[in-house]
Amino acid sequence: MASDSDDDMPLARTNGRLSKAHISKAEDKAMKEPSASSAPAPGISIRNGPVIEDKMEVDEPVTNGAAKRKSRGSTSKAVNYNMESSESDDGKPLAKRQKTVKKALDSDSDSDDMPLASKKPGKLPPKATAADIGESSDDDIPLTHKLAEKKVAIEKKAEKEAKAIRAKENKAKKVAKKEDSDDEDVKPKTKRKSNGVAPSKKSNGVKIESDSDEPLSKKPAAKKANCKVKAEAASPVKKGKGKKEESEDAEEVYRWWDAPKKEDDSVKWDTLQHNGVVFPPEYEILPKDVKLLYDGIPLTLSVEAEEVAGFFGAMLNSTHNVENPTFQKNFFADFTEEVKKTGGAKDKDGNKVAIKEFSKLDFKPIFNYYDGKNQEKKARSSAEKKADKAAKDEAEAPYTHCIWDGRKEQVGNFRVEPPGLFRGRGEHPKTGKVKRRVTPEQITINIGKEATVPAPPEGHKWKAVQHDNKATWLAMWQENINGAYKYVMLAAKSSIKGQSDYKKFEKARELKKHIDRIREDYTRDLKAELTADRQRATAVYLIDKLALRAGNEKDTENEAETVGCCSLKFEHVTLRPPNTVIFDFLGKDSIRYYDEVEVEPQVFKNLKLFKKSPKTTGDDIFDRLTTTQLNKHLNNYMPGLSAKVFRTYNASWTMSDLLKKLKKNHGEGKDLSMQEKVKLYNDANREVAILCNHKRTIGAGHEAQMEKMADRIKGLKYQKWRIKHMILDIDPKQKKKKGAEWFELANNELDEEWVRAHQAFLVQEQRIKIEKKFQKDNEKLVADGQKEMKAKELSERLEAAVELEKKFKKENKSKKVEAEGKGPSVEKYEANLEKLDERIAIMMTQAEDREGNKEVALGTSKINYIDPRLTVVFSKQFSVSIEKFFSKTLREKFTWAIESIEDEDDWEF
Repeated sequence: MASDSDDDMPLARTNGRLSKAHISKAEDKAMKEPSASSAPAPGISIRNGPVIEDKMEVDEPVTNGAAKRKSRGSTSKAVNYNMESSESDDGKPLAKRQKTVKKALDSDSDSDDMPLASKKPGKLPPKATAADIGESSDDDIPLTHKLAEKKVAIEKKAEKEAKAIRAKENKAKKVAKKEDSDDEDVKPKTKRKSNGVAPSKKSNGVKIESDSDEPLSKKPAAKKANCKVKAEAASPVKKGKGKKEESEDAEEVYRWWDAPKKEDDSVKWDTLQHNGVVFPPEYEILPKDVKLLYDGIPLTLSVEAEEVAGFFGAMLNSTHNVENPTFQKNFFADFTEEVKKTGGAKDKDGNKVAIKEFSKLDFKPIFNYYDGKNQEKKARSSAEKKADKAAKDEAEAPYTHCIWDGRKEQVGNFRVEPPGLFRGRGEHPKTGKVKRRVTPEQITINIGKEATVPAPPEGHKWKAVQHDNKATWLAMWQENINGAYKYVMLAAKSSIKGQSDYKKFEKARELKKHIDRIREDYTRDLKAELTADRQRATAVYLIDKLALRAGNEKDTENEAETVGCCSLKFEHVTLRPPNTVIFDFLGKDSIRYYDEVEVEPQVFKNLKLFKKSPKTTGDDIFDRLTTTQLNKHLNNYMPGLSAKVFRTYNASWTMSDLLKKLKKNHGEGKDLSMQEKVKLYNDANREVAILCNHKRTIGAGHEAQMEKMADRIKGLKYQKWRIKHMILDIDPKQKKKKGAEWFELANNELDEEWVRAHQAFLVQEQRIKIEKKFQKDNEKLVADGQKEMKAKELSERLEAAVELEKKFKKENKSKKVEAEGKGPSVEKYEANLEKLDERIAIMMTQAEDREGNKEVALGTSKINYIDPRLTVVFSKQFSVSIEKFFSKTLREKFTWAIESIEDEDDWEF
């Protein structure tokens, strides 16, 4: 541990082994810098599979945290805690079944002590392919080199523009200063604080003041004096809509982006009125014949203990949780404590029963009861479901909106969470613990002074009522699991949330003026003498180039052990010469982050220094740096700059650059189909996600979805084959005209076995449609006060499916297809074939799109990191409805983005 007296830098960590405060020239030179002459520009994932230990020249085999935690995989994969399941287990209570733990990693036989990085290569996420970003793979240049070179070019362009922006602003300031000094009669322009923005600029109708959240571009003045707009008026291309949707669209929303900016941004509201929160229903006691069993004995429990037992019993089908030993342990501790606290458990004779072993508990009677109720609920008719929903909506209607500064705003989570068992994300140490029922006595209400305070449930009172107009929450309470505070906030479509999003993207736009200086500084400090400076520079490099999150300190006893850049430990980083770094750790939401990237030689060298002996498993890599210190340093470049802004900036700037190239290469896309335009955007979005390292775990249902799409495409090709044979049926001469091959079945795709299976599917599909239509017609008759149709009517309708089945059998035998439809002709059938070809082309494009997106967080990039105004600009320039990119919910969330640039076709990030 370093103890240099001349070190005036504060230590970021006080636990584990610390790096020396200074790096001497001798030590720096001794840490040989790797050669990377053949390596591509750094910063792109290469993911060539697991690290093979016998190739390692820097690190000894590591355990990736096995000394502190078990190796884990993504939470998106189901965890099977019962490796051996047989028919003999079916009759046993769940708790009696074998509890052999199968790890959440994708390997079936991995040892606990094996490094995550050395697991089976087939189970790691695959590396990006050329098809993933819509590029040809038959190029001599490796894909990773091409991507890295493209990323470097984008970064250089960004740095060049940063200098141009500052030069332009400095020139504008000099001109403004000269004009003020030359003409004293001219009213001086509003002065700005030195944030580098021209004083006369406006954006989105809001005059720029002094903070870094302010916009950089011009925006026409507000068009409506009342600052209101129809919620859906922004879509560039509108489709026909029903009356119900039109009425929803007519709801006016507050055009805050056109409203004058408040002098005091800290004041969020002047008046606030709301009706509080909705509490979950009270617990309903189980029937007397439904009991929890302990070693076969039915137990009589207090109402409180019975409710806790019901939490576990109701979720027996969630094996991922109930077969988890940690989940069982925590539940059993809380359950037995509740039983003891409320008088104990008794048998039918009133004798106390000591509950000592979880394995003797049998929750099946409780599960069967709740499962039966769920099945009854699902079996309700559509009319009953609609009536229940209408009743629920009516009861909750007063809570869905509040009156914020005199306007109606939608409330987000107005329901108080019901009691239950805590799940947590990843391998949370508290999973299975009981989430207690929240009472009014725990809830603080935030409301305007002049407003009527909502009445608590009868017999209760609120914990407190306050009037904090600098807070945006309406109600707040503290939950019992982690002591975290829960807040009732406005919905995502509200003006408050919109302003928050707007500020986030404007802050990212502000960063583009400073990015060159930041990169120059951290590149220089990568060789700094002070270890703290070198660690900080290395961390900023990783955050900027690899999109790592900054990371915060964790209470590992009470929280899942997730990390970010500043909290990386020795075992999370493996080094492979000449300059490849393998990251393997649990990131946000306990999703496993595994990646291999090539970095600058100096960064590789620094990480080697930060991992230098005597550091070992459990020690921090950045031991002289915290997230707080890092953000404080970044704040020197521009107010409000923090590590997380880099992700937004890099994604938005990259997307902006790619969209400019699309416009240059394709103009307005007049020669492209709608699907091709959408794919063009998605390809750009995907490339942003890859370049910015936004990844996701491949969904468990991806392969099934792709197979389903492939079957649908085959089904369309089968339709083509049938139509071609219908042409032969009405004009046999076409066989000679078009050639025999044109009428043949494509054996390489549509063999006879597949055709017969598809025919059976079509028959069954028709049966299901007929049955659903029959049921719907009956419900309509009942609703109108008429008698239901009898089963005979259904049988008659199902004859159509029987006839279809006979038709397919006849076709299979004769190899001929009879002409169908009214007035069949060759021309009509050929027109149908053209339509089918179009549908096949569209579906193949969609399949290619989905396959390319399987490992890329396309939605995350588009919604959270790419400025939504860029999507709107693409929509306008290529004449594509914004509905193709944003769902109704997102259109409401991003109304500010859609409306604020409605007259700016050339808006730029």
